[in-house]
Amino acid sequence: LCYSGRGGEWLQPDGSWKSGPAFDAFLLGGTSLDYQAADGRLFGTASHQGFGAAFEFDPVTVRRKGAPLAAVPGFSVDPVYLGNEKGLLGLRFTVDAEVTQWLDPGMKALQARMDQMLPATSNRISVPHHCDSPWVLVQAFADVQPTVTYLFNRQTQRLARVGQALTGIDPQQMGQTDFHRVKARDGLSIPTYLTLPPGGGKNLPLVVLVHGGPWARGSHWAFDPAVQFLASRGYAVLQPEFRGSTGFGRLHLEAGFGQWGLAMQDDLVDAVQWAVAQGRADPKRVCIAGGSYGGYATLMGLARDGDLYRCGVAWVAVSDPQLLLDPTWSDINAEWRRYGLKRMLGDPAADPEKFKATSPLAQAARIQQPVLLAYGRADTRVPLVHGERMRDALKAHNRQVDWVLYELEGHGWSKAETRVDFWTRVEKFLAQHLGPKP
Repeated sequence: LCYSGRGGEWLQPDGSWKSGPAFDAFLLGGTSLDYQAADGRLFGTASHQGFGAAFEFDPVTVRRKGAPLAAVPGFSVDPVYLGNEKGLLGLRFTVDAEVTQWLDPGMKALQARMDQMLPATSNRISVPHHCDSPWVLVQAFADVQPTVTYLFNRQTQRLARVGQALTGIDPQQMGQTDFHRVKARDGLSIPTYLTLPPGGGKNLPLVVLVHGGPWARGSHWAFDPAVQFLASRGYAVLQPEFRGSTGFGRLHLEAGFGQWGLAMQDDLVDAVQWAVAQGRADPKRVCIAGGSYGGYATLMGLARDGDLYRCGVAWVAVSDPQLLLDPTWSDINAEWRRYGLKRMLGDPAADPEKFKATSPLAQAARIQQPVLLAYGRADTRVPLVHGERMRDALKAHNRQVDWVLYELEGHGWSKAETRVDFWTRVEKFLAQHLGPKP
């Protein structure tokens, strides 16, 4: 599929270009044209009952053909298209977990065979481009199991194990992850993942792990090293897909516009209160943690909801939303700052009091709890100025600030030694302030 930005041009199967108003990006109304199969059929996504769904499109009119190929209530489908030299075989997408919807009967039967042979895992099958190859790649994973890779020969029916990620992980020492929907105070449904330590438990110390973005999908049912590290230390881990997160429909996304520090924080509080009401979390032992936007939510949570959170861990954290709109302090391009961010984050010139009230830096005097702050000197998305200003503002009145700077890291930890050092610090910090596993 080729689509140009000059008024809209479409590459036809014969190699010619078709142009016209039907291909104008605005007239497409949010339609995404993503995949042209080997047989010439065209596929993409469009809104269906308020959620993204996968459709086949007419390659001439660019109009949807028939009912959705894949649509799941409560989730937006954004698939990877699986095909070979014959055409489209299936679609792979994420709802609460990864799903493969095979259109080809042979692949549907093969999936059933793999699921029978590997019953304890979710099994992702990748097919070769050439139809005559007998081999398929199988990647098996679960919430408690890192990915194990196999080769399966369809002729001999032999499944050969060829590799494993994170060798040495014992699934018996990992915690199970479940998907829930939590009702926020205004009635909005907040998709939430809760991971309990091995063996479960009641009245547990809780870590609220807030994803970055914030306009992104945070989690899905799979092995997450950070989550399992915390669970293996005896903590319950809560991951709310607060308003503004993607993957749960347009209304869920747009409900987060202009809500940094406001309703987006309410969603986190409501999810914690749900976990307490379920008997899973100890309300007196709750820590909030996250990176990037998740770090902002951590700092804002400590400032705004200090009676709920005993401590906070924030890495590469936005400390002042106004800095994101300042070209001096961010690599975000001018168009996104001028249009996208001002619509989704807000405009400080139009509402300066709101931005002051939702700036952790401006509200730093309210943060009395222990805080672990970590930044990378090479970060261009959330530059070091965010951390240095926040550190200095906190230390003026708070003696419980742990500061760490990784000289060769950027917006996240890329080096193994950094990850080991950081999560060792987190383990000690949580043990000190939430209490170790009994």
